[in-house]
Parts: sequence; C-alpha cells; structure tokens
Amino acid sequence: MKKILVLHTGGTISMHTDESGKIVPDKENPMKNVGFTLDDIQIESIDFFNLPSPHIKVEHMLLLAQKIRETAGSYDGVVITHGTDTLEETAYFLDTMLLPAIPIVLTGAMRSSNELGSDGIYNYLSALRVASHDKAADKGVLVVMNDEIHAAKYVTKTHTTNVSTFQTPTHGPLGIIMKDDILFFKTAEPRVRFRLETLEGTVPIIKAYAGMGNWFLSSLQPDTIDGLVVEALGAGNLPPEAAQSIVTLISQGIPVALVSRCFNGIAEPVYAYEGGGVKLQEAGVMFVKELNSQKARLKLLIALNAGLKGQELKEYIEG
Repeated sequence: MKKILVLHTGGTISMHTDESGKIVPDKENPMKNVGFTLDDIQIESIDFFNLPSPHIKVEHMLLLAQKIRETAGSYDGVVITHGTDTLEETAYFLDTMLLPAIPIVLTGAMRSSNELGSDGIYNYLSALRVASHDKAADKGVLVVMNDEIHAAKYVTKTHTTNVSTFQTPTHGPLGIIMKDDILFFKTAEPRVRFRLETLEGTVPIIKAYAGMGNWFLSSLQPDTIDGLVVEALGAGNLPPEAAQSIVTLISQGIPVALVSRCFNGIAEPVYAYEGGGVKLQEAGVMFVKELNSQKARLKLLIALNAGLKGQELKEYIEG
C-alpha cells in the first residue's frame, strides 16, 4: 500500500464557475470530495493554502518545501494541486530544494470543477498514479497535466486556456500516462539542491525590445535590488543603450543573469557587436541555459540566499 500526501494550494482546480460565468474560489476544495478509489493507494489530504496562483509568493513555496521535509519517511509520494499561472515556478523552486527522493508531483486544471470538460479530477487522478509509481522516484519534481509527465526544470505554460497548455520546449515530456500503465522514456538530469530556511531579496525581470533605452538604470538602483534577470533578444543580445546600463549595474555589484525571450533554444554569447552576447559576457553577464526568465529569477534568488558569490555563483547560474 502506497501512502500519498496531497497538499492542496488552491487555483482553478479548486474553483467553480458562478451563475454569471466568472470563475471564483470555493470555500471547500472540491478535490477533497472526489469520488474515486485507487487500489493500493492511501491518501492523506491537507488544505495547505487556498490561493489563486498569482497570489503565490516564494514564502509559500518555502513552506511547501519545509512541509515535505518534515514528513520525510512518512509517505511514499507527494501530490500538490496548484493554480496553473505560477505552477511551473513552484515546481522549479521545489526541484531546487533538498527534499526526500520520493515522487513529488504538481498538477492543476485549466477548467474549474463545474465547467464543461473540466480537467481537474482527471489530472488529479493522473498525478496520484504517477506519485505512487515506482519509476517516478528520484526523477526530480514532476508536473503532470493532460496525460503527460514533465520535468519541473523545463516545463512551461504555453497557452492561456488550452488544456494542453503545459509543454516542454526543445526536450519534450519525460513520460506519458497510458490507460493502464505509465511510461517514462527520459530521465531528468542531476542538479545542485539547497536547503534554505529563509528566502529574501529582490530580483526583478526586464524584457528587451526594439529601441530599448537605458531608462531602467535610474529605476533599478543597487540599494533597491539584489540581482537582475534580463530576457534578451535572440541568442542573447541587447540594444546598445540597454546593454550599457547592464554593464553599469554589474560594475555596481549587481549580479545579472540573461535568458532569451525566444520560446525555444539556448541563450549563448554569439554576436560580438555592441550590445551583442559576446560583449555582455565579457562584462560579466551570466548566461542561463534552458530556463525561462521566471525560473532564472528563482535560480538567482536561491543562489544568492545560499551565499554563492563570484566564480561559484557564475558556475552555478551558467551550469
């Protein structure tokens, strides 16, 4: 008998559509009253939060990590139901924490509990199946949606409303959920994990665009931020004035990490013109491989709270 801990945090999966067609939170989570039974699975369910996912903060993510650590040895797997807007960030955060090597699965829904074609119950059932599967252990934190299993590091929400919104660009999913079985055909790579008790600091994200100037230099002062993530153009380039502002921030001691605003591919220093990636790297910008900006922000924030500096910080961020 597998014992699975379920931590409900809110989101569309726990909401309903009212008489006017608007989606609103329920006082009682409908997932707690789901009427199915699973052979060989014992579920312990906790309403940990009841928050729309835009209300989730890193403090909530940290509490989830602490709860999972506290229960080490008591459960064979963990399922977290979560709103989809920030689900990938919570999943990535947990994947970067030092947690028990049991299956940890996040799931959610794109349609509320009483909408036509609601996907919440099915995704919840799928997550429970994955969390209780022997081969799901020690693969990192997983995201289960729409019959697919994704690695927390790479998965992202790609559509505002479609039930197949969660996709893994470049790599594809780690596995699929079949009618009677679960098939894994990839394994998430090992990565550095941290144990943090607190998480502090401000790391904003700025997105590059044509004609971008140096306006943000006056807004982002060294005494107001602890780091910066830049969502750059193409392979990792910036307009010249914006690039100069980044160089100034680095000279003032602010660590700057860079990702591409492109949906696919990897940011790398290729171009050597003014504002190009080669020049930015020479100035100290750290190029993040295969993460989007919201995950790169968490990576930098976690690294700073873990005390990484200098070359050690660069190697971790670029690793």
